Amino acid sequence: MTQRVDGPGPVGDVPGGRGVFGATAGMALGFAGWFGGFGAFLLVGALGALGWFAGHLADRGTGLREFLDELAGRRR
Repeated sequence: MTQRVDGPGPVGDVPGGRGVFGATAGMALGFAGWFGGFGAFLLVGALGALGWFAGHLADRGTGLREFLDELAGRRR
């Protein structure tokens, strides 16, 4: 069962909603940058962006194949 998030409010039972997730991502990037250097900072940021993208597709109910088909259809 998926739940769409349309506003900035709490998500399910998580207090703070998107702000909590943003703060967690910021702390992860900060720790990666502090302990691993700039390369680790970029790697954690890129993997976080990929995770966000996959979660966004899952929330929309769109599979990767459907997304790529739509993208290829728009370019033609």
